Amino acid sequence: MEKVTKILQTIKFATKTHEVYQKQKRKGKDIAYLTHPLTVGLILSQMGADEDIVCAGILHDTIEDSIEEKKVSFDMLKDRFGERVAGLVSDVTEPDRSLGWQERKAQAREHIKAVSKDSILLKSADIISNLSELIDDYRKDGDAVFARFNAPKEAIILNTLQTIHVIISSWPEGPLVSVLQSLVGEAEKIR
Repeated sequence: MEKVTKILQTIKFATKTHEVYQKQKRKGKDIAYLTHPLTVGLILSQMGADEDIVCAGILHDTIEDSIEEKKVSFDMLKDRFGERVAGLVSDVTEPDRSLGWQERKAQAREHIKAVSKDSILLKSADIISNLSELIDDYRKDGDAVFARFNAPKEAIILNTLQTIHVIISSWPEGPLVSVLQSLVGEAEKIR
């Protein structure tokens, strides 16, 4: 029951951060943003990830996407969910949001090379959730889907492919590698 309680607490925390405080939506859609971190948590759970990794999956965007009035910090996550969960979330959080898009993404890819396998698993589930949704949306809406983003189509696809390459290079035997590889083929078709 203790595991369930911790996971329920992370869902409640993520709901407050993404839904209650800002009514955050998926880019260009009337779908609650919360569906994304919950999907990441479910992917991790299906892979047999431990409780802390699943919790980090549910919380993975809380630091990066929280509003200033209700800013989520590493220390806040550490106090509520433990140092390991906070560290995993921190590992997949862009460290400097003041940088330009390209620079932030390059910095994030470099950072992946230095993180634990648990953090790579978390980032893999994040990529799978985002890229699967993008591919589905592309099938429905074509190139119009890219108007939702802060970067052009080519840059978005290239960054995603480069990130997948870094993940696979960093942990070639990772449990989500085959899923990532299948998505690479789909992303190349869009490109």
